Amino acid sequence: MNEYSKIVDTLLPHGPFDAVGIGIINFTKKCIEIKEIDHPYYDLASLTKPLTNSLSYFLKPEAFTPDMLLCLNHRGGLPAWGLLPNPGWKEQILKYPIKESETLYSDFSALRVMLELEKKGIDQKELCKKVWDKETVFWTDLPPDAKTLHTGFKKGEPNFGAVHDPNAWTIEEFCSHAGVYSTVNGLCQTLLNYEAETGFIQKVKKDLSLHSHRFALGWDRVINPNESLAGKGCGPNTFGHLGFTGTSIWIDPDRNLGHVILTNATKYHWFDKQVLNELRRAIGELVWSK
Repeated sequence: MNEYSKIVDTLLPHGPFDAVGIGIINFTKKCIEIKEIDHPYYDLASLTKPLTNSLSYFLKPEAFTPDMLLCLNHRGGLPAWGLLPNPGWKEQILKYPIKESETLYSDFSALRVMLELEKKGIDQKELCKKVWDKETVFWTDLPPDAKTLHTGFKKGEPNFGAVHDPNAWTIEEFCSHAGVYSTVNGLCQTLLNYEAETGFIQKVKKDLSLHSHRFALGWDRVINPNESLAGKGCGPNTFGHLGFTGTSIWIDPDRNLGHVILTNATKYHWFDKQVLNELRRAIGELVWSK
């Protein structure tokens, strides 16, 4: 049994999840190491944001106005969240004025980025699919035989294969704040493609050095390397993102090393993340110690 399996086997019985996928990416060697995987497709939740909005920025930076960059970095003054109607959700998101603000992590800001790109004639889904691995797909495009996980309940029934996020569920078409599914290997390969196509890792690092705001070009920074969910031992320039269903991406640009952790931590509830966060920190610490 490897060290990663020991961590998972110790914590899995105490958490609300029953599946864990771990991938380690060496961006220098362009290689992936899978440490623990059951080969399903995971609901990536808010990992969707850097895989859509941030990726779109690196592919088409000329399309991003200063207001769009504020929304990309959750500083556009839009509300954090709310239940959206369908029809009418686009009109609601577009009616909010964009005004520079302190950081407020916002699904509405993420949707606004997508809608502003749409106004410019940019099909964000088709743009991002050029970089995504074949096993990274929007939930409405999951293969019919895709193995998925129980991530909660829809209409009183266990949810398999449908997005957990209620607004993505209501919208029921491509959106940039949630809804992407992937296998661990598919997500790792997508990140390798992302770097090969855009060189985003050092660009995010440079942007982090220019300001103290939490987000840099759509990625979240590590505030305290000793306490971060990225795991003790990560470098001071480490950046990444978390997903509500119990997913995460972390990349240390000084090591050119990253890792992903995928779980279905919303299987029974969402409010107690103690074991999930223990898992995140333990796996991260092990990755950075190698």
